[in-house]
Amino acid sequence: MADSTALITRRTRGGWNAAIFIIVVEMTERFAFYGLASNLLTFLTNELGQSTATAAKQINTWIGVSCMFPILGGFLADSILGRFKTVLLSSFIYLFGMVMLPLSVTVVARRMREKAFFMALYVMAVGEGGHKPCVMTFAADQFGESNAEEKAAKTSFFNYWYLAIVLSSSIAVLALIFIQERVSWSIGFSIIAGSVGIGITIFLIGIPKYRKQAVPVGSPLTRVAQVIVAALKKWRLSSTSHHYGLCYDEDESESTNASKMVYLLARTNQFRFLDKATIIDEIDHNTSTKKRNPWRLCSVNQVEEVKLILRLIPIWISLIMFCATLAQLNTFFLKQGSMMNRTIGDHFTIPPAAFQSIVGVTILILIPLYDRVFVPMVRKITNHHSGITSLQRIGVGLFVATFNMMICGLVEAKRLRVARDHGLIDSPKEVVPMSSLWLLPQYILVGIGDVFTIVGMQELFYDQMPETMRSIGAAIFISVVGVGSFVSTGIISTVQTISKSHGEEWLVNNLNKAHLDYFYWVIASLNAVSLCFYLFIANRFVYKKLQDKANDVEGEREV
Repeated sequence: MADSTALITRRTRGGWNAAIFIIVVEMTERFAFYGLASNLLTFLTNELGQSTATAAKQINTWIGVSCMFPILGGFLADSILGRFKTVLLSSFIYLFGMVMLPLSVTVVARRMREKAFFMALYVMAVGEGGHKPCVMTFAADQFGESNAEEKAAKTSFFNYWYLAIVLSSSIAVLALIFIQERVSWSIGFSIIAGSVGIGITIFLIGIPKYRKQAVPVGSPLTRVAQVIVAALKKWRLSSTSHHYGLCYDEDESESTNASKMVYLLARTNQFRFLDKATIIDEIDHNTSTKKRNPWRLCSVNQVEEVKLILRLIPIWISLIMFCATLAQLNTFFLKQGSMMNRTIGDHFTIPPAAFQSIVGVTILILIPLYDRVFVPMVRKITNHHSGITSLQRIGVGLFVATFNMMICGLVEAKRLRVARDHGLIDSPKEVVPMSSLWLLPQYILVGIGDVFTIVGMQELFYDQMPETMRSIGAAIFISVVGVGSFVSTGIISTVQTISKSHGEEWLVNNLNKAHLDYFYWVIASLNAVSLCFYLFIANRFVYKKLQDKANDVEGEREV
């Protein structure tokens, strides 16, 4: 009776009815983040008096730190707190940082304003550390792996999850920028703080509907370390030498979560050195206790979990330049648009940050088309449940990003020619008589690239991680965005240093004297190299393979 009641409870929890509450809290958080980040360059340069290059570096550093903290947050969630508690705690920390923002521009003395503002930003970064890696995985956990209907729904979930994020960020870009620039910054910051408070309230209302993760039983990184140590201890053994077989059984203390899985990982031929950790040698065979030493002998499933992580590392590296390209959206794209003709009619001028909404509109149009038209059509050809694989999806986005930076270089070169022809080289505050509509292609291509690469990255780093490490998997995915921001900062500094040493600095405050077009071509070249590396790695990638635990059959299938 108790078992049937638990089964009914589990069936009534989770699914879209639960995920919608989690999606709403993410929408409010993204509304707040993009409402701040999209116009941050304007605030730092106009209100705090920073130079364009300095402000760009500050923004990249803040975004980078915000995307690196999730590694710590993901670790805490998977090893100690669980995803639900981590989302809740981090959301309150994030709200505290948001409340500090309007106070920093109103209550705090002007000489302390910059320090107070950046303190608020980095308190928010700490909150992001727990929120980002857990909220998406917690929402995806509402769809089971064993139920075919829920598994199919999970594929659509990743598309609509990103669609919701883009919808909220587009609203923020369109609405908040006008309030910040035309009304006041303090009111704009107060609105985004209020949105986070509303999101937390809605998240709490949905508690009875959530399908919660099993209580963490310890650090999943310990399991990784055990495999490496055990393999090193048996480095002299070979698979053909005399031994007592391989260890397939999970130790009870290590399988509290794993026992709930319907499938176990099947053996693969990559990283075969680690397979030595599964070999039962004479010491393991003659041990006096029934419980195996996890630092000498690991199960096949545990070893395959480590292989999953190792396979994702080169993919992660190959995505850094894509994320460095995205960093230009909040920095040089913004400055470029501010120097072009943005007027509509006689009285209305479009704020330069508002052009970021074009990215959002592109994504809002393409994701439903991708999910409802492209996937069913391609599925008939490929017989893959997602139409194309996650790696193929990412690869398309990387090509688009490379092509986009070439377009950016050509458009900026044209803008410089127009400025030169009209004698505006030494007039940085004058608007160049060139329509800002020339920027539409680069913003649209950013949206197309995101539809393929960002959603593909989310799906890959969720599906291909061990189940007990999915928060860390999300953190690893997010961290590449942070590293990309740091790399963008490094590229800016390197370009400034080298170009200055040759007598003509490329990135100066007066863009009419700068060579932003050369900078874009540098990014395009690095993207092309990164794309080639990605194709090399992706062509050799082995997807997660599962075996049916119930029937103990090595019936392998890709996920």
